[in-house]
Amino acid sequence: MTLDAPALVSEIKKQKILIVDDHPFIIEGYKNAITRYNPREYDFHITQANDCQSAYDIIMQPDMPNFDVAFLDISMPAYEEENIFSGEDVAKLILKRMPHCKIILLTMYTELLKIKTITRVINPNGLIIKNDLTFDELLFAFDKVMKNQKYYSQSVVKMLNQAPHHSIEIDQFDKQILFHLSKGTPTIELPQYIPISLNAIERRKTNLKELLKIKSGLDDDLVKEAKSKALF
Repeated sequence: MTLDAPALVSEIKKQKILIVDDHPFIIEGYKNAITRYNPREYDFHITQANDCQSAYDIIMQPDMPNFDVAFLDISMPAYEEENIFSGEDVAKLILKRMPHCKIILLTMYTELLKIKTITRVINPNGLIIKNDLTFDELLFAFDKVMKNQKYYSQSVVKMLNQAPHHSIEIDQFDKQILFHLSKGTPTIELPQYIPISLNAIERRKTNLKELLKIKSGLDDDLVKEAKSKALF
C-alpha cells in the first residue's frame, strides 16, 4: 500500500492596503493596479479615505487591524483639530501605530527641499512624483515595495543626486504657524491652535523671516516665500 504525496497548495497571502487621496479617479487607478498584482499570491483588502480627517478616523479605530501598505497623497485637506495637515502627518501617525506598515508617498512637489525633508523625516518605502506616474510605473513601484525594496521615481532620484544645498529645514511648530497664517489667522490667535506661547510664536516668525530673507517683514510675504519652497 502506497501513500499519495500531499498536494502542494500555495497559500494566498492577505494584505491590507490603505489608499488616501482627495481625487477619486486616482484612487481607482491605484486600486486597479493593486488588484492586478500577483492575484494568485495575494488577496488585497483595500480601505480608502479622501482627506486627512477620514484617514485619521480609519487609522484610530480601536479594532482596526494593521495595514500592510499605505498609499498616501502628500497634499490633502487638513484635519486641524488633530494637527494632521498633510499626507506626511498621516504617514507619521501610521508609523506610530503600525510601525511595520510600508509607506508609499505620492506628490506633485518637485522642490528639492521638500523631497529631502520627506526622505529624512518619513523615510518612505516608496516616493513617487505624480508627473512620473504611469500604470506600469505604479506596478513596478508596488512590486519593489512588496519585495521589501525601496522605490523612488526618476525625478526623485535626480533631485536627490543634486548638490546638497538648499538645506532649509523647519519643524512642526513652524509649519503650523505658516499654515495658519496662510489661512488668514491673526498672530494673536495662533496660541489657540498651536501649543506654544505667543512670544514663542513671534520669535519663530522672526526667525523664519530671517531664514527666508523676507526684507519687507510682512507675514504675507513670509507665507508666499515658504509656499514657493514647499515648506508646508
